[in-house]
Amino acid sequence: MRILRLQLTDWRNYATAELVFAPGANVLAGSNGQGKTNLVEAIGFLTTLGSHRVSGDAALVRAGEDAAVIRATVVSGEREVLAEVLVNRVGANRAQLNRSAVRPREITRNVSSVLFAPEDLAIVRGEPSARRRFVDELLVQRTPRLAGVVSDYEKALRQRNGLLRGSRGMVDAESLAVWDERLVTTGSELLDARTALLSDLEPIVAEQYAVVAGADQRVTLEAQRTIDEETEEAPTAERFTAALARVRRREIERGITLIGPHRDDVLLTINALPARGYASHGESWSLALALRLGAVELLRHALETGDPIVILDDVFAELDERRRVRLADRVSRYEQVIVTAAVEADIPPALAGHVTRIRAGHVLDDVADEPGAAPVDPAGSEA
Repeated sequence: MRILRLQLTDWRNYATAELVFAPGANVLAGSNGQGKTNLVEAIGFLTTLGSHRVSGDAALVRAGEDAAVIRATVVSGEREVLAEVLVNRVGANRAQLNRSAVRPREITRNVSSVLFAPEDLAIVRGEPSARRRFVDELLVQRTPRLAGVVSDYEKALRQRNGLLRGSRGMVDAESLAVWDERLVTTGSELLDARTALLSDLEPIVAEQYAVVAGADQRVTLEAQRTIDEETEEAPTAERFTAALARVRRREIERGITLIGPHRDDVLLTINALPARGYASHGESWSLALALRLGAVELLRHALETGDPIVILDDVFAELDERRRVRLADRVSRYEQVIVTAAVEADIPPALAGHVTRIRAGHVLDDVADEPGAAPVDPAGSEA
């Protein structure tokens, strides 16, 4: 898969922008703060319907505007797709595929990318929520129908928490039983899917870590599930149900659901030690890279669309020369790689491809090569 053209209107610091990408390596070059990350963030948004930098959509819309437009022409095999999303500051977003209105979720079935950014260090060193997000986004990319499972679980969790909060210590047992059942049904499917994904991902990540770090170290990924007890061998749904019964009193007292996928973690280890707290800076970077490269390898074999678009956002500045070369050699084999860099000399020769320069929210050396170029007309893209 590769992106041919990206057009933006009122996205971040861009009133308008238009870029053409080539197969193979593409470099977005410019000083810090000029808008390089904003461009690749838009491509990532088409894949996950979210930003890797902020939790809400309001910050993605240019100041003073009500909505932003992302329009991308993507090629997968012999098929060319025009994907468009209207990102609203307030209210639901809207989408089109080939000028026909679709649910935004359909966009993610047609655009596949894996983005690595400095923020990904949080997957290794940060809170469990960062690891859960990494796993769930990859789950949905590999098996799109699981987006519905994640959404249904979150809805059941909100309703159950609302019931617990409003109970003031006196919960209607019949109502709670209804939400327990829904939580267990959706949560068990999500838990089993996460466990299967980590099992498939672990050997791939271990291989990628060895390549990037150039070190013979044992890397493992293990699901840490709050519903489990060490001696339990029962099916997930039975474990979940029993676990809810064990914590029922505490949940009623505190007014919140204490166990389930929303409270779980993934234990990342290097040589049997938890990466969080024990890994050096270089090891943490290598592991974060290996997780994203593992995602690429998993997706390229799982999806009919082929290689996902690989995006490396300001990565090489954080790596030593040895890791730069190893990473560049590894990703250069993919169908399309997009790299951002403040210093072009940081990019190894293996990725010295098509260069587009970015300055103060303007795209130079490309389709819109002057600040005064004609704007992208959003008409027709407000699906």
